[in-house]
Amino acid sequence: MADLDENLERLRLAVYREFAATGRPPSVDALATTVGRSNAEVAHGLEALAEAHHLVLRDGQIVLAHPFASTSFGFSVMGGRTLYWGGCAWDAFAIPHLVHAEPSALVATQCPGCGTPHAWVVDRSGPPAGDQVVHFPTEAARVWDDVVRTCSMQRIFCSRDCVDRWSAATGVPVGAVFDLATLWRLAARWYEGRLDSPYERRDPATAVAFFAEVGLPRSFYASLTND
Repeated sequence: MADLDENLERLRLAVYREFAATGRPPSVDALATTVGRSNAEVAHGLEALAEAHHLVLRDGQIVLAHPFASTSFGFSVMGGRTLYWGGCAWDAFAIPHLVHAEPSALVATQCPGCGTPHAWVVDRSGPPAGDQVVHFPTEAARVWDDVVRTCSMQRIFCSRDCVDRWSAATGVPVGAVFDLATLWRLAARWYEGRLDSPYERRDPATAVAFFAEVGLPRSFYASLTND
């Protein structure tokens, strides 16, 4: 079942649809007009959505509404008509799958290990070519401990050597490392339905099954299991 009441669901949907249409978060004023509520009610609703992990706020401003971000997390996503910030590698690859009007996008980033620029055309036909690797240092059960930090570190590197170099320089232990094809499979379906209503999130057991199905390393999601 959906986990939000009708008013919060309307607010959530307004936020996400504005991000999808423009690449930018809506203002409190605009949201109040859209949902027919006062600015104070909207601000309170945004706090409730953040508490329920549908949004990330900083000083009352929307930072993340996954897969969308209001500021750079290291990934630009250039569609045919809209420029987005992706909240992480996962989110950047997800936007062309989620936004019907932008089924193909140029995703660009830099390797955190050596600074080499990378770009791929990401669409719905299949994974982009490339031998780069994706690194998720934070295990799934701890993602929301500090979600901004988590997202900022879900990046794409030239190779495992660059991951190891970055880990040594930052002191962040190496986590799950996998290829672009796995990232594409993960991103292609994870956010299904997020621009529709009511949106129903996966429970932990369903999420684990999905992560296993798309081929993520078990080290990423083992913390969600009971064994």
